[in-house]
Amino acid sequence: MSRRQTVARRLRTIPTFLAVFTVLTLAFPVLAVAAAAVDVVRGIARRRPWVAVRMLGFAWVYFAAEVVGLLLMFAAWVFSGFGANRKRLIEWTFRTQAWWAATLLRTVGTLFRMRFEVEGDDVLAPGPIIVMMRHASIVDNLLPANFITIPHGIRLRYVLKRELLSDPALDVGGNRLPNYFVDRSAMRSRTEIEQVRTLADGLSSTEGVLIYPEGTRFTAEKRERALRRLENDEAVIARARRLRNLLPPRLGGPLALLDAGVDVVFCGHSGLGGFAQLGDIWAGGMVGRTVSVRFQRIPAASIPTGDDERAAWFYDRWQDIDDWIERTKEVAP
Repeated sequence: MSRRQTVARRLRTIPTFLAVFTVLTLAFPVLAVAAAAVDVVRGIARRRPWVAVRMLGFAWVYFAAEVVGLLLMFAAWVFSGFGANRKRLIEWTFRTQAWWAATLLRTVGTLFRMRFEVEGDDVLAPGPIIVMMRHASIVDNLLPANFITIPHGIRLRYVLKRELLSDPALDVGGNRLPNYFVDRSAMRSRTEIEQVRTLADGLSSTEGVLIYPEGTRFTAEKRERALRRLENDEAVIARARRLRNLLPPRLGGPLALLDAGVDVVFCGHSGLGGFAQLGDIWAGGMVGRTVSVRFQRIPAASIPTGDDERAAWFYDRWQDIDDWIERTKEVAP
């Protein structure tokens, strides 16, 4: 993506986010009263928990975090000699990224009365590691920073979808740090896979790479589309059909990262399924949820070397996560 395209995009997104934050702040008292009225009606008519007020509160915090994050990253650029001191610029940007993710997850947890139970996180350090993470919700984007980076000091390089460049804080911070925004429509192309592969170059004991092998958030409709794409691939279709809670993995990027020859951590979570869109959250089922998060570390020495063997191995690990999710599904109170 050219410098001109990047500048043009930011000239659209940054003023838009600033304007939305300003309007939300000025209109917040009126919007809060209206949201409360909606929640009262929904509570009486459908016995739904208060969601409108919660979503309004989160929206304000989200846009506030965007604005503060952009200001912090601008300050980092200025006080690093307008980017001349690259080490200082990267350090402050990492800190801003961690603050942003912690603020948003803490807000979600507080507003929606969510509880997080984590197991296996004692295996996360030291690095280097490759993290293969389930993607089921707009909330699980916040889990890696809060449960890997902040408590264990593992700084992650992310494989992110290019659509996230519409978020200005992710755009500025994500491009400043060693991440890659992948074009999902070209994910099988040699160029995209090679770009993902290079993220694992030179990882230290405090670093890792994170990828979402599914490529998108799980829904039943996306599962059916993925299965249709694999109908002619006899080697994996039977395995793919056995997955009930996960999408079949897109193996190009994940298998490329395995070439780094470092340990792999699989991260599954249960309790966020069914919240892929804002409309799902509007239904109220996220309130009072307990979310279970599980990490499993696989030593590099135990990972097969051939592509076919690695694909089968990956599906075995993915099936294990799927089975665990099936066992630990929880119904919101």
